[in-house]
Amino acid sequence: MKFAVKYLKNTFYPLKVPDSIRLTDGQMVLVRTEKGEEALKAFVVNSKVSKQWESKKNKPEPLTVIRPLSQRDLQVLDDTKKEEISSFFKCQALVKQHKLNMNLVQCRITFDKRKITFYYTAPERVDFRGLLKDLTQVFTRVRIDLRHIGVRDETSIIDGVGVCGRPFCCASYLRKFAQINVKLAKDQGVPITPGKISGTCGRLLCCLTYEYSNYIDAAKGMPPVGSSVMTPDGLGKVYFLQFLKGTVAVKMEDGKTKEFPKNDIEMVDADVNVELDLSSNINTYTDDSNIDIRQLEDDKNSSTGNV
Repeated sequence: MKFAVKYLKNTFYPLKVPDSIRLTDGQMVLVRTEKGEEALKAFVVNSKVSKQWESKKNKPEPLTVIRPLSQRDLQVLDDTKKEEISSFFKCQALVKQHKLNMNLVQCRITFDKRKITFYYTAPERVDFRGLLKDLTQVFTRVRIDLRHIGVRDETSIIDGVGVCGRPFCCASYLRKFAQINVKLAKDQGVPITPGKISGTCGRLLCCLTYEYSNYIDAAKGMPPVGSSVMTPDGLGKVYFLQFLKGTVAVKMEDGKTKEFPKNDIEMVDADVNVELDLSSNINTYTDDSNIDIRQLEDDKNSSTGNV
């Protein structure tokens, strides 16, 4: 494997290049895909990457190169991109005309102009038979595909940069979305506020799952918040937990808060005269807004895999 392209959510696809074709790095080529003929940018594959790729299982089938794009093809591609924009607004106008509860996300037209795909999100099933009938009158001699996707899929199509400063995971390498709930954030001591635990898609951050197992392992042997413990400095109550540091913050009977390694404290069955204000606790912080946090959790409209 010498050349490859990135296609559909930046998925790596090797290229099957006929012997009669000579390619260079960064050259635009016409390839045959399951959706039709598509114009993509070819790039040279590092030998180490190629070797690692060959050892993987369930990898995408190679895409066949039809030909490199000529100057005329590049002009056609530019015209197609402009046509996608105008087609998007035509479809959007028809959606409003039919008063359908759906949000049009993107329009894609294959290079051979045999197929036009409209991606949309919707909170419920949409009866778009009337819309499809009108679309066939506007876009003649072309196959029309109205494809329902989830809000996570929408974000992966639009692409962008997350709060971490890196490209969206869903648009760069993440292929399948794991089920995510608020418990993941609570167990990691993340402030339960929408602005901190949700992404552009309006759902919980995918990265909440990345280090979750590490937090679970780190939490082993740690006492619950509010429990009475014996420390090297005396009795107290657990105020908050520092999972990754492996320490426990304890509020002592004199009102001071001290941190101890989790192995230096022991839970006791005693009535400790310490009052805890858990409203400011980093492990129990909650947002005081009226937003229902459960709305951020995944549901049937989060992702469909129809991209």
